[in-house]
Amino acid sequence: MEMHQIRYFLAVSRTLNFTRAAEECNVTQPSLTRAIQNLEAELGGELIRRERTLSHLTELGQRLLPLLEQSYESAQSAKSLARTLTSGEQSSLNVGVSRAVNLDHFSGLFGQLIKVFPGARLHLERSRDRDVAESLKKGESELAVACSLDSDWDRFDRWPLYTEPVDLVANREHRLAGRAAVEFAEIENEQFLIQDGIELPPGIAGFLDRIMQVPSATHIVTSDSDVIPLLRANLGLAFLPESVSVPQEIVRIPLACKCERTVATYGVAGRRRSPVAATLLNLLRATDWSRRAA
Repeated sequence: MEMHQIRYFLAVSRTLNFTRAAEECNVTQPSLTRAIQNLEAELGGELIRRERTLSHLTELGQRLLPLLEQSYESAQSAKSLARTLTSGEQSSLNVGVSRAVNLDHFSGLFGQLIKVFPGARLHLERSRDRDVAESLKKGESELAVACSLDSDWDRFDRWPLYTEPVDLVANREHRLAGRAAVEFAEIENEQFLIQDGIELPPGIAGFLDRIMQVPSATHIVTSDSDVIPLLRANLGLAFLPESVSVPQEIVRIPLACKCERTVATYGVAGRRRSPVAATLLNLLRATDWSRRAA
């Protein structure tokens, strides 16, 4: 059973006239008649009794009419939905975003995206970099924004966006506040606030690995925003990227060695992207990120 056969049958059932039905379907009358005959052969009985101007549906035709109408309408709805989704007019875009990334720099781009696709629904999944990588790998997210997806999977595509320094931060009352720069050796005996699952430059990550061997030397938090209240309470030092704003009572202390991180967009090579995802990727790559720190 083919959809055009059902469409022709429905046209005849409305008009009860093969000539008018053929005109309505924009086909020749012999083509329409042949298609309906093939449909009748497949269904095993006559659907329309042809009696010149008195053509009418048989009992089989009357019984099948609502079912065929429903089938045709469902098929048309499916086609309409497919066109809408593939055009990006109404779709969902899942983007994995590392908890370590400041969304302030991306809000404008998301706003531009929704203007282009006003019917799109944006789903931002905030999680640790390793969870972002897993979500992207499984196809649960189409794109990701993270610092470093530490994975051996070679299908990740990566487009660097911007690189920023990572500083030591402390309460303004801390003994190190005001220093022009500090060495790691000078802070080995300090208390630290560590963000769980955050990706940091290798130099800082290695230093924190050593510090964490002494449990009493660290407090664990789950996001950058949680660090600020504890810094206000002068409970320790922390490492924060330049993009995370800090209040006046918190100061940045540059490290003597160069410690930077790169925020990038990630996708999966060879995987087809929706129009919404492709547009967001283009917006991200076309943005002048050098103005981000301004």
